[in-house]
Amino acid sequence: MKTRISVALIAAVLILYIVVIAQWAWLLITSGSAVGVAMGAALVMLPVVAVWAIGRELWFGVRAERVGRRLEAEGTLPNDDVATHPSGRVLRSEGEAVFPRYRDQVQQHPDDWRAWYRLGLAYDAAGDRRRARSAIRQSLRLEAKSRTV
Repeated sequence: MKTRISVALIAAVLILYIVVIAQWAWLLITSGSAVGVAMGAALVMLPVVAVWAIGRELWFGVRAERVGRRLEAEGTLPNDDVATHPSGRVLRSEGEAVFPRYRDQVQQHPDDWRAWYRLGLAYDAAGDRRRARSAIRQSLRLEAKSRTV
């Protein structure tokens, strides 16, 4: 629930940012000076890029959550007994201890989206967010491909 509240707050700040930048862009574009018009046009691009990036991340989150719920319904989510911080995050050393099992599953079944999703969770537990997102993206690609076949 905290994540959804955080996302809502970030989205609200983004909307405020877009409104303020749009106002500045409009003032610059209507100023009549060549420099003002050029700067206004550049300001129009900033919110467009921001909306694209935030939208892409939100879409990733929605798809990852959907696939996670599917794994949970199948009863195939990892349920390792690992120590956690008071916040609920897995201790890095505990995450690194269970990681090899999920890596081996992916090596044995490289086309299994479930194995890639579990590997992404293991990377996240081990503290490697970049690889976690990459593994979950691979899981989403494979899962989408399995639905079309």
